[in-house]
Amino acid sequence: MLNHPTLDRLSALGLHGMAAAFTDLDAAGLTHAEWLGLLVDREWSHRHDRKLAARLRYARLRHQAVVEDLDLRAPRGLDRALMQMLIGGAWIDAHDNLTITGPTGVGKSWIACALGHRACRDNRSVLYQRVPKLFADLALARGDGRYGRLFRALGGVQLLILDDWGLEPLDDRARHDLLEILEERYGRRSTIVTSQLPVADWHAAIDHPTFADAILDRLVHTAGRTAC
Repeated sequence: MLNHPTLDRLSALGLHGMAAAFTDLDAAGLTHAEWLGLLVDREWSHRHDRKLAARLRYARLRHQAVVEDLDLRAPRGLDRALMQMLIGGAWIDAHDNLTITGPTGVGKSWIACALGHRACRDNRSVLYQRVPKLFADLALARGDGRYGRLFRALGGVQLLILDDWGLEPLDDRARHDLLEILEERYGRRSTIVTSQLPVADWHAAIDHPTFADAILDRLVHTAGRTAC
């Protein structure tokens, strides 16, 4: 069979990685099984890379961070054993949460995004949201009919990153939205929260005893913690 019709058929079948490999790879000296194996490997890699790119676009991570660049030797209070466990990702399968606290500029958002990037590479769905902007978006979504779709996205991803929690006081609507998001995710999905406030101050920051108890019960009591 001529190369040109073969390439056309590979493309028509959606085997674009295999089509590219068909023109790039030299079959000289290879058995039929080896040649086919190389074509299949290239197709698998092509599809894996496309899916990863789609997951990263959806995640909208704030930083282009990867866990391989995380320096666990830096003197900033990171627990090496905890970070290795977090990088492994089993906590996401167990639907546990994570809080990352520390002063501004120490890398909380970077660590959260690096863990989010790793989760995308491990074929998990991820969504990053800055908390102040999230509540503003939810308020707007109520008026234009997007609230249900946005809420489903927040509840459905395997890993939700809520960055910069505690920068602004929560109004009644924001407290309600946060509780509903965490209730939807409780025991089903994992959430990372970063904050300049130590966890001990979160109850006061929520500024409503009933909501604070409910929010912290669904978030903090099932969370690992790391301080930067």
